[in-house]
Amino acid sequence: MRDLKIPEQRHPEKARRPDNAQPKKPDWIRVRAPGGKGYEDTARIMRENKLVTVCEEAGCPNVGECWSQGHATMMIMGEVCTRACTFCNIATGKPPEDLDAFEPGRVADAVAKLGLNHVVITSVDRDDVADGGAEHFAQTIRAIRHRAPSTTIEILTPDFIKCAPEALEKVVEARPDVFNHNLETVPGLYPEVRPGARYFHSLRLLQRVKELDPSMFTKSGIMVGLGEDRQSVMQVMDDMRAADIDFLTVGQYLQPTPKHHRVDRFVHPDEFAAYEKAAYGKGFLMVSATPLTRSSYHAGDDFAQLRAARNQKLGIA
Repeated sequence: MRDLKIPEQRHPEKARRPDNAQPKKPDWIRVRAPGGKGYEDTARIMRENKLVTVCEEAGCPNVGECWSQGHATMMIMGEVCTRACTFCNIATGKPPEDLDAFEPGRVADAVAKLGLNHVVITSVDRDDVADGGAEHFAQTIRAIRHRAPSTTIEILTPDFIKCAPEALEKVVEARPDVFNHNLETVPGLYPEVRPGARYFHSLRLLQRVKELDPSMFTKSGIMVGLGEDRQSVMQVMDDMRAADIDFLTVGQYLQPTPKHHRVDRFVHPDEFAAYEKAAYGKGFLMVSATPLTRSSYHAGDDFAQLRAARNQKLGIA
């Protein structure tokens, strides 16, 4: 039986990789250790409902701030991912269990207990499931709509690269408010950073969402500090706008362990501000570009701004 708390068992494919030095983080990256009543209450609700969160599994630096406010990004379909991206701290391998038919209901119950105005649902990749977990996503969305009808729903999905086109259609038909799928990095770094994925497939996935439902908000994000240059980041922005993506996130890559992809550099906050300005100039409705930006960081507030930006663009009061 694997113990996912042991790095060699959590990431068996990385065990024999040479160590990459983990450079000291600059002052602008540091965050307070998690704690307090709000944090503990959120943790209790997650445990009572037997839920997994990407906040914990991916080692997000913002977990203390978000959980203290009752915000958590729930990760469905288990805690073992069939991909082995070199940047990611989620456990990898063959998932030991089938999809849990009762999980959508537990997620919806937790959303209601937390009183969330906006929820983010993500997942591991499940290439062992015929539809990649698309129907499971759809069932989770429907369960939340039933249990917490006033909550807006944002999903962060896999790429469904091994699935029939109908898989994506199932998810879009369930009508999430925001469809997010992260490109993660620039295309030239895919072979070493995201070897199980394909850049143009992920881009096309987001474009298809808009074709299936032009009213649905689309969102995608990248990390910087992996070895990309400014020109390649600008090209990704142009590619995203060509796919009509509404919302861009840009955050600093942080290396989870010495076995993960190295940090090429820590990008200064002024460079993030320049990326944000450039992205708005290219036509994104919403941009979040800071060292600590993550896909679901301040997602509720950002969704309100995103909706307001579209209404302003359309001249709706």
